[in-house]
Amino acid sequence: MTPQQPTSPQKSRLRSQASTGAAGLKHRELSQSNLGQWGYDKEKERDKHIQGNIEDFFVEAEQRRFSHHKRDLLADLLDISSLLTDAASAIVDDSFLRCFQSASEDPWNWNAYLLPAWLLGVVTRYCILFPLRLILLLGGFVVFFICFFTVHNVITDRRRRNSWERTLVQFQCRMFVASWTGVVRYHGPRPVNRPNNVWVCNHTSMIDYIILTSYSPFAVIMQLHAGWIAFIQTRVLSCLGCLWFNRNEVKDRKVVGQRMKAHVAAQDTTPLLIFPEGTCVNNEYCVMFKRGAFDLDATVCPIAIKYNKIFVDAFWNSRRQSFTAHLLKLMTSWAVVCDVYFLEPQTKGPDETSQQFAERVQKLIAQRANLHIAPWDGYLKYYNLGDKVSCSASHSVSAGKA
Repeated sequence: MTPQQPTSPQKSRLRSQASTGAAGLKHRELSQSNLGQWGYDKEKERDKHIQGNIEDFFVEAEQRRFSHHKRDLLADLLDISSLLTDAASAIVDDSFLRCFQSASEDPWNWNAYLLPAWLLGVVTRYCILFPLRLILLLGGFVVFFICFFTVHNVITDRRRRNSWERTLVQFQCRMFVASWTGVVRYHGPRPVNRPNNVWVCNHTSMIDYIILTSYSPFAVIMQLHAGWIAFIQTRVLSCLGCLWFNRNEVKDRKVVGQRMKAHVAAQDTTPLLIFPEGTCVNNEYCVMFKRGAFDLDATVCPIAIKYNKIFVDAFWNSRRQSFTAHLLKLMTSWAVVCDVYFLEPQTKGPDETSQQFAERVQKLIAQRANLHIAPWDGYLKYYNLGDKVSCSASHSVSAGKA
């Protein structure tokens, strides 16, 4: 059967529907294209623009903040100064202040049968030994002053007078050692005065000089004290050529440095003794050596002193105790026991700096006396670290704002 062909009206209607469908499809494609170009792309560009504006805003804000607070940046950092000070104090407590701590005395009279022995020891030391020692020391002072000032004013020959005065000073130093019932063992050759030689020693107390001079007279470089000690220093020990200074006066230190060089170079002077630590340390540590004794181009003769603390701690904490109280402490103890080592003389190496030379000699003394080396300047003992940090911080902030 032959298929039926559409009529003319039907053909016209089909053509119209096809045209309408094609136009609608074309219109739909144009709408999607316009949406992609005018809607999505614009929104994407707007987001990028907003993000860029935000970044520019933060950059400009940071630039304004830094330009406004540029001079106060150090002050902002110092807002944590309290924490830094606490941390620094902890470090100092661990490695510096322990160099100047006295040995703690553990009580042993804690039960009934030890208490009587302790009481007997107290009575013996304070009521028997101390009076005898005090009489010995004062009697020695009377004999010493009578003989010393007689020799000083009567004998006109300078060499002979100096010889007698040195002998008398050595006698009085031996009276001091006897007043502590000192048990001192000397190791090594006795010091002999030679030109261009200087002796250096670790420092625990002013009695270091007394112990050494009781064995062989020394001229010493020492801080000038007050009271009866100043009288001994200026009126008596000056006969040995001792040099005194005030550590707070820069001019004093310069003058002493010049006189020290002249003393070492002279032929007929008393051997010069220097304590390069510059302060008393507790005989457990050895702090940094000053370079003064090692800048002289002289032969350095090290001396090491080690105290036995079984009876008494010989460390003198000058910030807590006067020297008179320190002597009373020694005179009321059972005995002062120590070893003195005169070590082999040392010379500066050809390629060695003064600081390296000082460190090498310090190591020799520390090893011989069984001391721990601490890399601290002993003069820090006379300052409050917290105050120095605060003052430095305030000065730095003021300078930054200026």
